[in-house]
Amino acid sequence: MYTDIVPHRDILDPIEVASRDEIIALQTERMAWTLRHAYENVAHYRRKFDAHGVHPNDFRRLEDIAKFPFTTKADLRENYPFGMFAVPREKVARVHASSGTTGKPTVVGYTARDIDTWSQVVARSIRASGGRAGMKVHVSYGYGLFTGGLGAHYGAEKLGCTVIPVSGGMTERQVQLIQDFEPDIIMVTPSYMLAILDEYRAKGLDPRASSLKVGIFGAEPWTNAMREEIEQAFDMHAVDIYGLSEVMGPGVANECVETKDGLHIWEDHFFPEIVDPATGLPVGDGASGELVFTSLTKEAMPVIRYRTRDLTRLLPGTARSMRRMEKVTGRSDDMMIVRGVNVFPTQIEEQILKCAGLSAHYFVELTREGRMDEMTVHCEAAPDHAEEAERAASASELRHHIKSVIGVSAKILVGSPGTVERSAGKARRVVDRRPKE
Repeated sequence: MYTDIVPHRDILDPIEVASRDEIIALQTERMAWTLRHAYENVAHYRRKFDAHGVHPNDFRRLEDIAKFPFTTKADLRENYPFGMFAVPREKVARVHASSGTTGKPTVVGYTARDIDTWSQVVARSIRASGGRAGMKVHVSYGYGLFTGGLGAHYGAEKLGCTVIPVSGGMTERQVQLIQDFEPDIIMVTPSYMLAILDEYRAKGLDPRASSLKVGIFGAEPWTNAMREEIEQAFDMHAVDIYGLSEVMGPGVANECVETKDGLHIWEDHFFPEIVDPATGLPVGDGASGELVFTSLTKEAMPVIRYRTRDLTRLLPGTARSMRRMEKVTGRSDDMMIVRGVNVFPTQIEEQILKCAGLSAHYFVELTREGRMDEMTVHCEAAPDHAEEAERAASASELRHHIKSVIGVSAKILVGSPGTVERSAGKARRVVDRRPKE
């Protein structure tokens, strides 16, 4: 496994190892600017602040941010397409947007300075992952309106890496290019990395013999069990990157490869809070809840207290002075309530990965028979456990794990290898077919 991972302190940005007092002073200054910038230049924020009875002058210290109203995805959609921009449209250098699978897409804009800031935080993230100037980076995130591909691309270039802009899909070609171009780093969703692993095995290639030293995985929640599977399969480091287009894109936070103990938030650009998902009230550092972000330096589209719906907790810094967020355990809007029990896809994934006879590909289907919710886990056999009797044994084992650990009964369907649809982007983990109330 790649061993040259400890960063030299002289290549870090000074703010990464600054004192907490220095970080807080910078955040306070930048927060005050952001609130004024949003209030003076975005009609939505001006109306919302006024309706909430707050003004940027009410902000004096970081704790005061709790006085201000939240921003939600619905706010962004209501102001579609450019109503949240804080600069004239001609000063917007680039526009990105979400996929828009549930209604209108959420649109985000960037000035030239925003693009440079974004490139810097992604470069910092790649460096924290073990990347160095001159390395080759294979980018398998999708390009286009999705922020993943171009965000990774510009960050890798900013660090001084050689970028291989493959984008998503065409898995056979992905493997061929990894074999031919010999990249050091791959940036991709963890679920699609498993599809690449499947292709390696289908071709009879040894993934541990590949050139890959580091995988930087994001865009969807994934477990430490999946990390271990990928690391063992490829003999490389697997680290977590976090971001969302509404706040910036990838590069809001990243794990440090030398510790892999949670993602350090780049707090000089993004201010995190954790709130109770039900009440919206702040909870203390170390307590679990919903992650909320306020941008500190964005010009084109500042975001004030954006509710991410991601569930995590804040922890003190370790490899960097900036605070860490624990790996996202799920999303408050992805939570399944099955017969009164709260269930997250990552919990199902953890149980699947305990079963040697199963691969990590799966999705959960929810139905309702009469008044009773039913949960069916669709998964597939590992290539060496594909016989009917072995699949039946794996289904029984998984059913037992889910019942004993999560506390719900589930129907398990174990298909042959390759029967669960692969995704080149974010994996769709839940299909809810229950009738709408």
